Amino acid sequence: MPGSQDFAADPRNEGVLIYLNGRLVPRHAAMVSVFDAGFVLGDGVWEGLRLHKGKLLHLDEHIERLFWGAREIALDLGLSPDGVKEALRQTLAVNGMEDGVHIRLMATRG
Repeated sequence: MPGSQDFAADPRNEGVLIYLNGRLVPRHAAMVSVFDAGFVLGDGVWEGLRLHKGKLLHLDEHIERLFWGAREIALDLGLSPDGVKEALRQTLAVNGMEDGVHIRLMATRG
């Protein structure tokens, strides 16, 4: 029986660059420690965003909710809301992404 985490592999993802701690790194090198607080304690926040026809849908609302959640757990995201938006734009641009993209924006205490 299919599960809720099943997905269809997309060959476009093989060469994607991931924004990780201020750097764009190849997907295969985008790693965090198994001791990261996000894994060990579930200590972090995340948002799922969609890119549709060049536009990140409900971007301001997602960013507001991300920062609200971070404040609630006293997590410094290290970037301003505009900084997060710019990181998203950089990541999309370097990967040539314009449509049909799902982004999981994740921040942990590390």
